[in-house]
Amino acid sequence: MSGSTRKPKRLVADKRYSKPKAKPKPKAKPATRRKAKARRKPARKRNPILAFFLGLVRWIFRLVFRVTAFATIVVGIILTSAVYYMQSTLPPASEMVDGRARGSVTLLDSQGAVFALRGDQFGGVVTASSVSPHLKNAVVATEDKRFYRHFGLSPRGIASAVRINLSEGRGPLSGHGGSTITQQTAKLLCLGVPFDPTAWDSEADYVADCRRGSIGRKAKEAIYAMAMEWKYTKDEILSIYLNRAYMGGGAYGAAAAAQRYFAKPAAALNPSESAMLAGLLTAPSSLAPTANLKRSQDRAATVLRLMNEQGYLSAEETRHWQARPASLSDKSKGLRGGYFADWVMRSGPEFFTSDTTEDVVIRTTLDQRVQAATAAAVNKVFSEKVREGSKAQVAVVVMSSDGAVRAMVGGRDTDASGLFNRASQAVRQTGSAFKPFVYATALELGYSPLDTVMDEPFCMNIPGSGQWCPANYTRNYHGEVTLTDALKKSLNIPAVKVSESVGRDLVIRVARDFGITRDLHDTPAMALGTSEATLLEMTGAYAGILNGGSSVTPYGLVDLRLKGDDQPLMGAGGGIGERVVQPEAAAQLIWMMEKVVSEGSGARARQSDRPAAGKTGTSQEARDAWFVGFTADYVAGVWMGYDDNTPLTGVTGGGLPAEIWGEVMTRVHEGLPARALPSQEPRPVRVEAPQTRQPAQRPQTGGGNEGLLQLLLQDILGGGR
Repeated sequence: MSGSTRKPKRLVADKRYSKPKAKPKPKAKPATRRKAKARRKPARKRNPILAFFLGLVRWIFRLVFRVTAFATIVVGIILTSAVYYMQSTLPPASEMVDGRARGSVTLLDSQGAVFALRGDQFGGVVTASSVSPHLKNAVVATEDKRFYRHFGLSPRGIASAVRINLSEGRGPLSGHGGSTITQQTAKLLCLGVPFDPTAWDSEADYVADCRRGSIGRKAKEAIYAMAMEWKYTKDEILSIYLNRAYMGGGAYGAAAAAQRYFAKPAAALNPSESAMLAGLLTAPSSLAPTANLKRSQDRAATVLRLMNEQGYLSAEETRHWQARPASLSDKSKGLRGGYFADWVMRSGPEFFTSDTTEDVVIRTTLDQRVQAATAAAVNKVFSEKVREGSKAQVAVVVMSSDGAVRAMVGGRDTDASGLFNRASQAVRQTGSAFKPFVYATALELGYSPLDTVMDEPFCMNIPGSGQWCPANYTRNYHGEVTLTDALKKSLNIPAVKVSESVGRDLVIRVARDFGITRDLHDTPAMALGTSEATLLEMTGAYAGILNGGSSVTPYGLVDLRLKGDDQPLMGAGGGIGERVVQPEAAAQLIWMMEKVVSEGSGARARQSDRPAAGKTGTSQEARDAWFVGFTADYVAGVWMGYDDNTPLTGVTGGGLPAEIWGEVMTRVHEGLPARALPSQEPRPVRVEAPQTRQPAQRPQTGGGNEGLLQLLLQDILGGGR
């Protein structure tokens, strides 16, 4: 082979497979393009005015949203700051349980037993864990069923309350409040503002301000409530509420209420008792079992149903306790006192009674047996002898001869509290019940009960008034009568003659010294009881006659001390005072007054087993009827009349008042041995009054025996007026 310079051909393997040829793009058909163009619709031209308003709306919406979001953030920051600041000022929960502005007053009877409670009672601190679980559940079920789930406010509850208020025609914040237990506790705390006597006219004004329902007040209340939720646990809030809530009957807090109504600690309450206490929270005064037991039991049945609906009681348990409603304990039933307790509270210093900030204990003279007997006697006579529908009122006072008041009834409602007390507050004309002071003056000056005076038609000239002619009640005249007969028959003319003979100034002095401190009219008619007095004053004056002639100041307060202290801060403000008449004069007057009951106008007051003495009294036009008298053990006074001074119909002092007095004393003396009155029968020797009577010269009042000797030398009984 010859070498050749030509290069051999390359063997190219990849050329063995030809590349696929790209398909040419089909040319668009002119007709198709024209159809596509034809299908495109021309753009519609927008309405510029509509576009402007739509844009404006979108802009406003975005602005409102941004402002609202910003405002929400700002309000949230302010609210959080306010709540944070408020919670930082709250004291520990333990310091907020006793929020009373006043202290309590516990009144003990003469035996040391509690008979009445006044002021704000606080039985001690309880907690949500120390009270009966039934009470805790009852309060939550009744007052705030979502208590453990909200943050202090309940939007659902508020919305529901607003809807109810509007549907009932009230303002959105008037009526139902939708308040949670936390909000109620905030109100009880007055949003942390304590009571300041210098800033408020009264505690009532302070409380009213705390309960205001304005929008501003509601806002503050909401902040305070949320601050409490921040600061305290739920159980701490509930504990404050259980200690501060008023539960009627003067009881503040669960401990005081449990003791007040059931005489047991709050930890021992059963479901029925717990439901009753929880039911009081809506209207403590009107729903209190001491005010209306049936109403309180009905409310408790509703609370038991709510407890069942919320799972705190089974259906069987609910039926069981609804069939066994709570009732007052025997001890609670004995807490009465009524008019007597109110009188004692007024008789003591206000800073230790009605306005006390301390817990005070007052020992009194009340005898609960005598009080019960007195009330029962009044109720019996009125139910049997007074026509139905009569508005006539009554008052009764029973006391010892030293002025210690043992019982008091101040009206037809024999055990009421807080009402007008006719025994100590009604000032009425005494009528013939005043006559014993006329005869006491005469006996002190030397008269004898057996001395005589003429009972005959009689007139006298009164300077500035003209002629005055008194008459006896019966319009009959008895001629010459003894002083005893004149008192026994309550004759008017002899009483006026004796008063004029001894001197009205001396009669006034004796009456005032015995305790009739009102303005005594210095006129001849004074002897017939035209002046006024209270039943308490009249009964106290008669006690001075019984004790031998020494004045007494009626009293009910024995001593007063702070709770927990042994030493009293003050003692009794009454008792026996100075001598008014000599014991002999008092003993003879008692003898005369005994004849009033045994033989005279007070016969309906007669006691079957013991001697009694007293005097009837009927004022002008029978507006007032009295009987005041005594046995050896007790002095009692009875008054009857109308509050508006309407004359009594067919009632005199010797009628219903004497009958009430007799019934009272019969019951009061049950079980007591009969004792003789400290009376003295006069000697039968007497000085006859001459036929020609001239006004007697008034004796000097410097010394007892000198005055008596001088008096015996005068013709005192024959004096005219």
